[in-house]
Amino acid sequence: MKQLVDLTTWNRREHFAFFSAFEEPFFGLVADVNVAHAFARAKELGVPFFQVYLHAALQAVNSVEALRYRIEDGQVYCYDQIHASPTLARPDHTFSFAFVPFAQSLTEFGLSLQAEIDSVEQSTGLRLNANASRLDVIHFSAIPWLRFTGLTHARAFAHPDSVPKISVGRYRREGEALLMPVAVNVHHGLADGYHVGLFFSAFQQALDAV
Repeated sequence: MKQLVDLTTWNRREHFAFFSAFEEPFFGLVADVNVAHAFARAKELGVPFFQVYLHAALQAVNSVEALRYRIEDGQVYCYDQIHASPTLARPDHTFSFAFVPFAQSLTEFGLSLQAEIDSVEQSTGLRLNANASRLDVIHFSAIPWLRFTGLTHARAFAHPDSVPKISVGRYRREGEALLMPVAVNVHHGLADGYHVGLFFSAFQQALDAV
């Protein structure tokens, strides 16, 4: 479900019009989150760490209204619920786009995630199906081979895009903390640094509450 945002009364109408005219309306921020608790809980529960932090990221995205805005035919809609569109790797080091519906239950979410992982491993190519073009998602990728402090995305500027892009990198130990870099790229007409800050706060809370 989604609701049309009334642009005539929206307090971001000028921001939306201004940044929507840019060739590149996205901006990005990178910050660390502490995943020590979530990593330990994943081991205790016997579930993949990827499942735990992807689920926590979705919980955080769904708690921030600005990250549920999407642009369709020049109009802005707010989706009731956002799902995951992660890139999933295969043993041959190719990857595929995927779709995993959000579920409040970590266990239920994990079942859908594993089914999608299995499907990707039995396929080839990018799987450019209907789910690959959904707007009620976040584009999510994991880059566990290295720690990054900045990140850009391949984008076709002629193609209208308003889907937030979240990427995580290799974690590192600092004292009692286990720090993981997280890059968030969003359309500036829909969200500002304040809203990305809300996401990071909610993400950390979700990681600590597993």
